[in-house]
Amino acid sequence: MYNGLTHAHSGFRWIVLLLLVIAVFKALIKWRSNAPYTEGDRKLNLFTMIAAHVQLILGLALFFISPKVSLTGAAMKDPILRFFTAEHSVLMLLAIVLITIGYSRSKKALEDAQKFRWAFIYFLLALVVVLIGIPWPFRGLGTGWF
Repeated sequence: MYNGLTHAHSGFRWIVLLLLVIAVFKALIKWRSNAPYTEGDRKLNLFTMIAAHVQLILGLALFFISPKVSLTGAAMKDPILRFFTAEHSVLMLLAIVLITIGYSRSKKALEDAQKFRWAFIYFLLALVVVLIGIPWPFRGLGTGWF
């Protein structure tokens, strides 16, 4: 079960990243060009938020069964345990909060430019946080690309 969840969580990150990158660039381009906010734009933002929440559920399941997570004080002395117990978890939760706020503010905005602006700002911040919080293979945290 642990291996399956790990592969699902690791593989699904690419879907979340792809949706987030597309949503950020689309929001920026349409915001700058004063394009109308379409149903397709709303759905892209919605699917981005849903994908992030699915990733959160997978991550929470892993948090409670992973040998890389320890809820003891000793976890802070081990770089791998600290990363997965504190850093990764907090950063990804922050990113999902930012995505959710961005979607909500975008949905509630009255003008199309404001919808794109809110989506761009919050999704870009979330993308930066996600890129910092991912356990990339080159960081030496014992993870792979998938």
